[in-house]
Amino acid sequence: MRIRTSFPYETTHEDLRIPLPDGTRLYARVWRPLTDEPVPALLEYLPYRLTDWTAPRDWQRHPWYAGHGYASVRVDIRGHGNSEGMPGDEYAAVELADGVEVVNWLAAQPWCSGEVGMFGISWGGFNSLQIAALAPEPLKAVVTVCSTDDRYDDDVHYTGGSVLAVDMHAWAATMLAFVSRPPDPQYAGVAWRDLWLKRLEQVDPFLHTWLAHQTRDDYWRHGSVCEDYGAIDAAVLAVGGWHDPYRDTVLRLVEHLPPDRVRGLIGPWSHQYPDRGLPPGPAIGFLQETLRWWDHHLKGIDTGVMREPLLRSYISDSHRPATVYDTLPGRWVAEPAWPSPHVTTISYGLQGAPVLVRSPQHTGVDAGRFFPFGNDADLPPDQREEDARSACFEFAVGEETWVLGRPRVRLKVTSEVSRGQVIARLCDVAPDGSSTLVTRGVLNLSARHGRDRVVPWEPGSTQEVVFELNGIGHAFPPGHRIRLAVSSAYWPWVWPQPESQAGFTLDPAGSFLELPVRNHDLSAPVTFDEPEQSEPLGVAFPVTLDEPRPERLVVRDVAKGEWRLEVDPRYGGTRVYPDGLEFTEDALETYTIDETDPLSARARSEWSIRLHRPELAWDTTVRTRSEITCEAAEFLTFNEVICAEGGEVVFHRTWERRIPRTAG
Repeated sequence: MRIRTSFPYETTHEDLRIPLPDGTRLYARVWRPLTDEPVPALLEYLPYRLTDWTAPRDWQRHPWYAGHGYASVRVDIRGHGNSEGMPGDEYAAVELADGVEVVNWLAAQPWCSGEVGMFGISWGGFNSLQIAALAPEPLKAVVTVCSTDDRYDDDVHYTGGSVLAVDMHAWAATMLAFVSRPPDPQYAGVAWRDLWLKRLEQVDPFLHTWLAHQTRDDYWRHGSVCEDYGAIDAAVLAVGGWHDPYRDTVLRLVEHLPPDRVRGLIGPWSHQYPDRGLPPGPAIGFLQETLRWWDHHLKGIDTGVMREPLLRSYISDSHRPATVYDTLPGRWVAEPAWPSPHVTTISYGLQGAPVLVRSPQHTGVDAGRFFPFGNDADLPPDQREEDARSACFEFAVGEETWVLGRPRVRLKVTSEVSRGQVIARLCDVAPDGSSTLVTRGVLNLSARHGRDRVVPWEPGSTQEVVFELNGIGHAFPPGHRIRLAVSSAYWPWVWPQPESQAGFTLDPAGSFLELPVRNHDLSAPVTFDEPEQSEPLGVAFPVTLDEPRPERLVVRDVAKGEWRLEVDPRYGGTRVYPDGLEFTEDALETYTIDETDPLSARARSEWSIRLHRPELAWDTTVRTRSEITCEAAEFLTFNEVICAEGGEVVFHRTWERRIPRTAG
């Protein structure tokens, strides 16, 4: 990583409030070049608290853009951080409408040329696309990283029509902890406490809404730009990582947006900006790459960025199973179109007699983290134990085989019950038997005819089910085996169906694995600059003698047949900011299940946050607890928030709900 200290422009930054038509003011931090000439503005628009949580990341990129001649602006959405207003659901209509107003406000400033771009990762990448679909006139280009065009089937709520137990729960709990945090009096002023208490009275756990919409209905169509790609006028640079759950969005965007307005980039990365150098690498000069994008679309400079291939992606070499990789060896490849003329679908027929797939309910404990962030325990370990709990089919690799895109399975299934799910994993098996997870996919059997409806399985019937696995770029070497592992359970990624212990019968005759196989053409070389950033913010991490708890701990009670997975998401721990803020956060997620009982599934999340300014005698804490259990016909949810100031509780509320299991 190269730290940049000299730029074409000297810069300045200031905090200000952006007024909205209803009188609400959003808190913003603006970095600008020192020039008399108006410059384009770049907007990153998030709920994640610009004065603390994202501040270290913000300082890596916003000053860098300002130093290259852009007004780079970070804004907290309504009801979060030090912005006024009340919080709402993610990507609510008011959030997007506010975003349009912010774009127009930026374009009207005397220091702005009238041209605006948006960028962001995850939430900020989502709303960049969603606001682009609303087409505010000044918004000419976006860079969307690790985001989705499909809020139902490619986000943290559902996968293949099944409830995502691990992140439906964990992310709802995380956002409950986020939205309950107070404004900071150093920036919000004396009104911070009144604003905090008013917000807390408006809080309602996101989980209630998400579980109330178990099929792809109008709630999920809102904000899903795949409903109308034609609504997007801005140029889109779509970026993802093969170890991020949102990477398929890049493939869909380069397929469906006009080729003169889109480019795609997929590396080996986790859920991170590609310049940060967090595992797995290699990192790239991503800021330089985006600068070429902005210069072309916002300044009219021919940087050659639109002469780049439509899609640049990374094909990783085969690698031994591990939960973290500093760097994955491989090569960059270039596609002139998507679907690519370099990729051919090869069909592999499954062999053998019909097999009963009846996986133990704890199948999936070695799935790894749904959202890898580059931590030591994020990625799936050796899959041999998971494979042993699945039905496996293997294919010898005679010559090196490059897979690029989304594999597909066609499976002939017989089920004796009306509910269930099928999980397919693609693994790279080395000669020593080690099994590396390459990619996977899920299908809720009731969603086999579409995610917008529930069609129960006719017990005893045999049907073909077809579904895609997540996209991947991977090279299988000669002498290895391609393994397709099929299971009927995948906890805690997928919430088990009430009858899922019955499993299903899979008939290999008429069942297929379809792989998108890429040829070895490298005639269009792909290269990137060395990663660089602006100087870091200078956050301090106090030394502690406490033994850190494991990031992922699996506990088996042999006598009870119970399995417990404990996860420390490692979001940040304790840190001290240059402005004096002492910030501590701690979270623990726990997932338990009886290996024979799908109704024993339980997810629990606990958060503890302290925000402390000694010089202001300001000391606040937030503690939350969230749980989901289930019965055959209902989910049972419990949420609790306790907030204190100076040790005195100022807010305490619990929520309990029973939510019908209509599809999940």
